[in-house]
Amino acid sequence: HSHLRQTVAVARPGAAAGMATRSRTRPNILVTGTPGTGKTVTAELIAERCDLRRVDVTSLVVEHECHEGRDEELDTLVLDEEKLVGVLEEELQGGGRIVDYHSCGFFPDTWFDLVLVLGAETHVLFDRLVARGYSERKVEVNVECEIFKVCLEEAREAFDEVQDLASNSVEDLETNVQRTQQWFEAWMHNNGRD
Repeated sequence: HSHLRQTVAVARPGAAAGMATRSRTRPNILVTGTPGTGKTVTAELIAERCDLRRVDVTSLVVEHECHEGRDEELDTLVLDEEKLVGVLEEELQGGGRIVDYHSCGFFPDTWFDLVLVLGAETHVLFDRLVARGYSERKVEVNVECEIFKVCLEEAREAFDEVQDLASNSVEDLETNVQRTQQWFEAWMHNNGRD
């Protein structure tokens, strides 16, 4: 598939020992992208196939009040990034987690062994967001974010390398999950964990 560009994000040298790849028995994976690109379903399938625990960031934000109130225009919570990082740090320490969230630039680069950025064609994304019942303004903002590849650029700024994956169809979903499962098996083998 030409739409898949296969590169792997790895912890940078000199990472704090507590979150460095070598201290984990299983990898941590981040799935990011504009809302509506399929992050949750992709993360759930990868978690199931690789026996990873999915971390529901949105639930953690609400449960631990990692927000500064609500943006009424976009009908969303305003994230307190620092507080969320504090809540997630211990959860990710031992590895074996998959995190899906639409933003990633505030996560420490040593937390994830693989970063996937899902993208969708704008007409596909538009239809998904309308089906979710998003307001016209919220649909517009998210489609613009996808057009300008905001999530992809944020990931590229935060991590050394990322996988940029198309997420337009069930076939794309299956391909993305299969490739990630292959990567996971190689990680486990290369790190003496198989």
